Amino acid sequence: MLYGRLSRAARFLIVMRATRSIGQGALVVDFALYLHALHWSAPAIGTLFMAALLMSATMALFVGPLSDIRGRKGFLCAYEWVQVGAALLALSSARPAALVIAAILGGFGHGLNGGAGPFAPVELAWLSELVDARDRPAVYNLNTAVGFLGMALGALLATLPPLVGKLLPGTLAYRPLFLLVLAGALLALTLLRTLPDSVPYRRPSPDGAPEDPTSDSLTRAENRKLLKLFGINALNGLGIGFIGPLMAYWFAVRFHHGPLSIGPLMSVALIATAASSLLVGQLTRRYGVVRSVLGMRYLGLTVLLILPLAPNFLVAAVLYVIRSALNRGTAGARQALNMGLVRGHRRGLAASLNSVSIQAPRALGPVFAGLLYHAGFLELPFFIAGGFQAAYLILYRRLFRETASAPLTPSSE
Repeated sequence: MLYGRLSRAARFLIVMRATRSIGQGALVVDFALYLHALHWSAPAIGTLFMAALLMSATMALFVGPLSDIRGRKGFLCAYEWVQVGAALLALSSARPAALVIAAILGGFGHGLNGGAGPFAPVELAWLSELVDARDRPAVYNLNTAVGFLGMALGALLATLPPLVGKLLPGTLAYRPLFLLVLAGALLALTLLRTLPDSVPYRRPSPDGAPEDPTSDSLTRAENRKLLKLFGINALNGLGIGFIGPLMAYWFAVRFHHGPLSIGPLMSVALIATAASSLLVGQLTRRYGVVRSVLGMRYLGLTVLLILPLAPNFLVAAVLYVIRSALNRGTAGARQALNMGLVRGHRRGLAASLNSVSIQAPRALGPVFAGLLYHAGFLELPFFIAGGFQAAYLILYRRLFRETASAPLTPSSE
């Protein structure tokens, strides 16, 4: 079994993803609903998500490259301590200022799939060092599948607020969900304490040894690939932002359902996505990363355009599950491709650029979607998102056509 062949450090990184994902799954369902219950408007909720995503993208731009030089462990420890603080703040107060600070620091409601928020590039780069290049697509798909399964459990736990309403009346019923974030962060810190840090990459000392004449040309070639990926990922991020963060809110206002319905729906969608992630890991070995991603994503785009036209909650729920499996199930394969574009000492940089190129544009979507929902345009954000994602897929195919039919072949280690 693949998991059993991994090093102890790699297994612990995957377990940490699982522990984080439970709290994230609960809040991707209930955080927007919690704010709605506190009488926040849709534009206000969207603006908060935008601010949090912009903060995350800004931090991600720096931490990945820094971890290439200073090691990975300290950055992940810092992230978990921030999660502890954010969870305690949200547990203690529902005042707008407290929730704004907690949400921005904690990334609440974003559906990070167990990732370490702005420090996710550090985690992905560390994992890439711990596995062989040939195993990287399968390991990354396993990693994302574990995150989706944890979020599925969290989404089921998101049904608790209506069930504990007699003990904790009103919006107080949502507060215990932040305990899941707190527990996940404390467990991750416990695991991190047992791991040795990664070995930072060092530049060769100027001892008179001749420089590698291919180094500069390799760096320029890698930079061109990263720049291409940055541009097309921005389109994908814009599309995700219009629908992802406010999906639970859309189900609530479109069909007048609450956590008891939306939580199990999100859980089923995440389980289907986890299964899809494992399937994609097999497809990439046979058809290559690009071809596998494009096939799944084109089908997902078709479902996305049909989803807002669903006549009732049941039909919309089925379409949402299918679309989630097709679209998000490719995340691990795309991460593996990104790590394979550069040499080992630049993987923190590659992971950071990939994260920023998605998260910064994604931050704009919730604000505009919230304004459209507030004005009664409940279908339009889906069609706008579809347009951005169609452009992304066309450019993805054009820019990576040379690898479209080949298996993943990473750059020199």
